[in-house]
Amino acid sequence: QVQLVESGGGLVQAGGSLRLSCAASGITFDINTMAWHRQAPGKQRELVAIITRGGSTTYADSVKGRFAISRDNAKTTTYLQMNSLKPEDTAVYYCKAITILGSNYWGQGTQVTVSS
Repeated sequence: QVQLVESGGGLVQAGGSLRLSCAASGITFDINTMAWHRQAPGKQRELVAIITRGGSTTYADSVKGRFAISRDNAKTTTYLQMNSLKPEDTAVYYCKAITILGSNYWGQGTQVTVSS
């Protein structure tokens, strides 16, 4: 079992920055990939960014050049640095862990609100 706790959300003006954190605990040695997803009101949850065990990253087109995903050396904390935020980035942001065997674990989410 893996437990994930997100933090760092809040209210920010358009053009501002936030840094989200996702702390993993439990059986973390077999986590292969970490990802950030988001879900805006009335919309489906969408993938924002992925980072693999080897450090490769992938981003949604809507956040390329503005967001950056990273992990600490122990690979127990994953970050999402969000710059040049736009009102359309407003959503609940969720952290997800994918194990080597393909099990998915989700955090409880953290609200990000960008005012215009």
